[in-house]
Amino acid sequence: MKYNKKVFLKEFIIRLKKQYPNTKCSLNYSNDYELLFATILSAQCTDERVNKVTEKLFKKYTSIIDFANVPIQELEIDIKSTGFFRSKAKSIKESAIKILEDFDGKVPNKMEELLKLRGVARKTANVVLGVYYNIAAGIVVDTHVSRISYRTGLTKNKNIPKIELDLCKIVPKNNWIIFSHLLIDFGREFCSAPNPKCNNCFVNDICPKKLDWR
Repeated sequence: MKYNKKVFLKEFIIRLKKQYPNTKCSLNYSNDYELLFATILSAQCTDERVNKVTEKLFKKYTSIIDFANVPIQELEIDIKSTGFFRSKAKSIKESAIKILEDFDGKVPNKMEELLKLRGVARKTANVVLGVYYNIAAGIVVDTHVSRISYRTGLTKNKNIPKIELDLCKIVPKNNWIIFSHLLIDFGREFCSAPNPKCNNCFVNDICPKKLDWR
């Protein structure tokens, strides 16, 4: 059987939505800057760990002004367990200052403006735009999305910007925002990196990797 990327993707999305009807961003936040900072903290860190850190962090700093004014060493201590805490602290503090100075204290809702913030690349910008503003500017590509997209033949690339371009060409735009959430849930439950649970997987019968379509 010849692998048809569009046919597989259509059925894949249908099954993912059925399996995860309530999928959503797993980071906890209550406003625009909290989502931005939580996403910055999530780089090379689990969402579970980030949520534990931000539970205390967002109670300690209750406004974006607080993040702009906090001594950098204090902020480093507060977020240390997320890893790469020095660069993340700089990104959060400098982004807070820029948002106050250039965007009237509101996290911008345009890709080109978000990318001007320290520590913000397309992945973080796509999270903020999609989750908070419901703007489909692209597809969030994290480790789950990149791994599963490669395994299922939706991309032949391992470079994140190229993966996003490949996915945006074939995933219907009305699914751009939800697609990454679905794949993240799927990756955590079934299609994990070291030991995927293929035998119990609900897409096992159409999986390109199993059927050797690629």
